[in-house]
Amino acid sequence: MRRRTLLAGALAATPLAAGCSTGGEASDTAGAGGRTTLTYGIWDVAQAPGMQQIIKAFERENPDVSVEIQLTPWNTYWTTLRTSMRGGTAPDVFWMNAVNIQLYAANGVLEPLGEHIERDRTPVGKHPKALVDIYAYDGEQYGLPKDFDTIGLWYNKELFDKAGVKYPDSSWTWDDLRDAARELTNPKARVYGITAEMDRQSKFYPTVFGAGGYVLRDGRSGFADERSIEGLRFWTDLVDRGWSPPQSAMAEVRSRNLYLSEQTAMNYDLSAMASFMYGTPAIKDHGGVTVLPKGRERATVIHGLANVISAKSRKKKAAWKFVDFMARRPAAEIQAKGGVTISSYEDTQDAWLKSMPEFDLRNFIDMLDYAVPYPSSRNTAVWEDLEYLLLGAPFSGKGNIEDAARTLAKQMDRALDEEGK
Repeated sequence: MRRRTLLAGALAATPLAAGCSTGGEASDTAGAGGRTTLTYGIWDVAQAPGMQQIIKAFERENPDVSVEIQLTPWNTYWTTLRTSMRGGTAPDVFWMNAVNIQLYAANGVLEPLGEHIERDRTPVGKHPKALVDIYAYDGEQYGLPKDFDTIGLWYNKELFDKAGVKYPDSSWTWDDLRDAARELTNPKARVYGITAEMDRQSKFYPTVFGAGGYVLRDGRSGFADERSIEGLRFWTDLVDRGWSPPQSAMAEVRSRNLYLSEQTAMNYDLSAMASFMYGTPAIKDHGGVTVLPKGRERATVIHGLANVISAKSRKKKAAWKFVDFMARRPAAEIQAKGGVTISSYEDTQDAWLKSMPEFDLRNFIDMLDYAVPYPSSRNTAVWEDLEYLLLGAPFSGKGNIEDAARTLAKQMDRALDEEGK
């Protein structure tokens, strides 16, 4: 599949001129009362109140600009975005993720931010470098981070107590986790030690990196690398030994739901899920979280959302003011108080940490020192689909993970080769 296939027609309706930025700033238009109205595309209803508070703060500082949120559910967000770009009605500013950033940047539908950043001295360095780098493409910055996620080991203290197993901590290795998973598994009570769900961000990417392997490097797949296979085998071994349910048992019920319903004692999961954990009385009462256990090395995955500007926006001057404002401390502090996500701006996470004191959430921040950026390319979704297609059998105890990983590497390389055509 060629790199433009996913956006065929949707993003290439009108060629973008090289001087688009300057023209956009000159064409900022004012509405009623002389105010410029921006549209802001997001997908998470849980974050909408916090975003509205940020908008209010921005509008106080910029009374000539107003911002309207366009909330589109995740399952239709990207389809709606492509359709709106084709029709010329895309939001002026919208959320972007790692999976899509290179595809959108390569197709020329995002405003380059480098000159804006340099002119206004936007404090990009106050955000984690690994996160900032995700939103750069071909030497240009296209997005500014607003939040971040890392992956932690969530555990159920009550189930640990019943099994007489010590709680996990920063000294744990993969061997410690395996031993605990064995002791915590109780077939009679229908409780598993851990859940080996076939989830890339929260499960097998962290262990691939923890084994010293890689997913993508210099335009080639890393899944045939012996260390990468070792990271995948970490999970399939847990399934084969009966300490985790097979993937086939989690087709409709995710590992998170099994953890929340106390059917599993441990689960790798996102920091962004803390509010869901906190909203479940049993987990709030006796749930805990710590850093991921160490494999050959320490690793977790960092991802987070960024704000981007549509290259077709006719209100780029105002749009940049808004994006710049959201990349600074005041907006980050407002977001942190919302308790939904971790603000990516340096030293603004205290409000988030204090919002759920029952959990030691600082572990998610401590892992920044060895966090690996979520891997992506220009057509990430193509080879990510291959991951689930080819790894499903081994994660269900019905196939050889070594053969599956090598087949995945070959097919992924072919998909990567197509990106350059």
